[in-house]
Amino acid sequence: MDRRQFLIAGATLAAAAPFAGAARAQAVTARVGYIPVVGTAPFFVANGEGWLKQGGLESAVTVFESGPNMISALASGTLDIYVAGVAPLAVARSRGIDVRVVASTAIGENVVVAAPSLSKFFTAGTAAAAAFKAFKAANGKPARLATQPAGSVPNTTLQYWLWEVTKVDKADVEIVPMGIDATQQAILAGAVDGGSVREPALTILQSRNSAIKLVAGGEEVFPGQPGTVVAVSGAFATKNPDAVQNLVSSLVKAAALIKADPAKAAPHVGAALGKGIVDPELIRKALGSPASVFEIDPRKIIEPARAMQAYQVKLGSLDKELPFDGLFETQYYERAIKAGG
Repeated sequence: MDRRQFLIAGATLAAAAPFAGAARAQAVTARVGYIPVVGTAPFFVANGEGWLKQGGLESAVTVFESGPNMISALASGTLDIYVAGVAPLAVARSRGIDVRVVASTAIGENVVVAAPSLSKFFTAGTAAAAAFKAFKAANGKPARLATQPAGSVPNTTLQYWLWEVTKVDKADVEIVPMGIDATQQAILAGAVDGGSVREPALTILQSRNSAIKLVAGGEEVFPGQPGTVVAVSGAFATKNPDAVQNLVSSLVKAAALIKADPAKAAPHVGAALGKGIVDPELIRKALGSPASVFEIDPRKIIEPARAMQAYQVKLGSLDKELPFDGLFETQYYERAIKAGG
């Protein structure tokens, strides 16, 4: 047995025990909201391989432009499963929305890119603050950087990198909130000078214009950067604990498959993110990108998520730090790992 087969076999064993009980349960249909980024890949691999259905979980998916946009759907009870950034969820709980993070899917996703108008100022040995200052001096206006709305993970991490890591002068940058697809198109069209992106946007942008430069990786942007998570509504978790266990066990299995055989995983991800129009090889490349680090263990992102929330308070996107009590439910992951031990 080669290494790839070994990894897949091991992941199968890890998920087998929870499936045994869940497969006999009555089928449950979950309404799933997601954002179109590669960080959601474990969910779509688990769904595409049929593992969710085998465990009695059917999913009806809806795409959203950002995590904050999903909160109203959670509040209205029209969403059962949330697959997006962690940052908006503590806010949701503070508003009385019972939502629980049961798994992480990816970390370190958000990176910063410079469009050709800006990238030429990021020369070897030039600090980011100096590059932005030089851009403004040459153009008579601040560089415009696109990202998602205030309160989102991309917006928060971009501001952290600008103001805390690189100490950019706030007069040298204008932040422009927009959706994920709009950000990608704006960078390609030169309507903005750069922005915060995730995969597959990073791979798509650089494949279409080699002058678009990666200027900060995920760990540099925000140390320990938490990213996409899977959260479930309290009502759904209470009513369907076996379905939630099957979901998390399937995510563990999916992350192992992505690592072992990205070519097999890529079509499932491409079908969800590219609607069949993105080159499968591009999706496969995005799965192996430095900006694609798949991590299912929710325990690893609790403290970084606290640090992110504290920074949101500093930015003013939150009035105060909110309690994390009840936000993270790690027992599903712990059971999935124990079952494979």
